[in-house]
Amino acid sequence: MEKMWAGRFEKQLDDTANDFNSSIRVDSKMFKQDICGSVAHANMLAAKGIISAQEKDMIVEALCEISQDIESGKLPIDMQSEDIHMFVEAQLTSRIGDLGKKLHTARSRIDQVALDIRL
Repeated sequence: MEKMWAGRFEKQLDDTANDFNSSIRVDSKMFKQDICGSVAHANMLAAKGIISAQEKDMIVEALCEISQDIESGKLPIDMQSEDIHMFVEAQLTSRIGDLGKKLHTARSRIDQVALDIRL
């Protein structure tokens, strides 16, 4: 899986540095919380007119499918992902295209971490 910051460096990052930056082994256990927070965020984006109701529905439907696929074992979590947020976003964009990237609007990864831990 491509790293969020891929393309900024000419060389591949050392595996030790990748392991240090990766939290997927720990936060993969919070996939339900991450997806629940993403559904709530999509609802807020639609309520504020940032995305359309149709876009929100497409995002929420895809997120629910991702959650069901992980839960059933149909979709194994890629442990090469940097974190659960990047994994879910990659799955979302692979399913609904660039619309999936709109979910990150007005939201930082720190916001996602704080919400996941709170839930």
